[in-house]
Amino acid sequence: MENFILIGIFVGLGILFRRIEAFPEQTAQVLNIFALYVALPAVILLKIPQLKFSGDMIIPAVIPWMMLLLSAALILIVGKCLRWSRETIAVLLLVVPIGNTSFMGVPMVKAFFGETGIPFLIIYDQIGTMIIFAIFGSVILAMHSCEGKVNIAGVAKRAILFPPTLALLIGLLLRAWPYPDAMVRGLETLAGMLTPLVMTAIGFQLNIRLSPTVLRPLGFGLAVKLAIAPLAALIACYWLELNGLATEVSVFEAGMPPMVTAGALAIAAGILPELAAALVSVGMALAFVTLPVLYWII
Repeated sequence: MENFILIGIFVGLGILFRRIEAFPEQTAQVLNIFALYVALPAVILLKIPQLKFSGDMIIPAVIPWMMLLLSAALILIVGKCLRWSRETIAVLLLVVPIGNTSFMGVPMVKAFFGETGIPFLIIYDQIGTMIIFAIFGSVILAMHSCEGKVNIAGVAKRAILFPPTLALLIGLLLRAWPYPDAMVRGLETLAGMLTPLVMTAIGFQLNIRLSPTVLRPLGFGLAVKLAIAPLAALIACYWLELNGLATEVSVFEAGMPPMVTAGALAIAAGILPELAAALVSVGMALAFVTLPVLYWII
């Protein structure tokens, strides 16, 4: 509970900072980039030695792909039935299936499950979310760009050179060698910055402004991401008699709000920016209610 209160404090600080002229408009972007390139890789490097490869690791590796298939199918079916525009369906396909499983996931998993849940989060994020983002996200963007082509080499390069992915690969290579004490202390200092950085950035960029035209696809997209997907994952795990920390963290991660970067790419590509921004902003705000409820259900 203390960790969750701390998260709320940093979000509140972000909201406050947005109203102070000394903080420029790019503040959230700078905080996110530092978290992405420094703090998150430090978390991964610290937790990789704790990975114990077992059958439980399959669960967080598979569930994000199941959530992708479920979300994409629901979006395509409902979008066709309601005759939504091609752009609306594209934004939903790009933003809804890809969760904020690292930036928001790490602080939330630490708050509710403790440090022991982080290794399973890393598997979910790196084997699931990041690969889905690199491949599926690139395909959706390419299909709605002028060229209409997918640059496979470019996708592979971005996926491999992504800082958290590099940290994962380096950590796996160094698993057999204990880190020097000085390196551990340095990584712990950097990793400890992740929650303040990310939650302050989230508060800074919360900007909920809605027009009637986006309400229906917005409501549907967030219902899928925050409720239908995690509950489907929970039911599937229950039916398969899967339990334990790996299952709980995976279901919890399935309920994370849409990824900020996915929304930013949709905005940059000019594909219904208002809907993309609303999915991210409203999703993050609602997640502070839906995630505790999901944890209670789990």
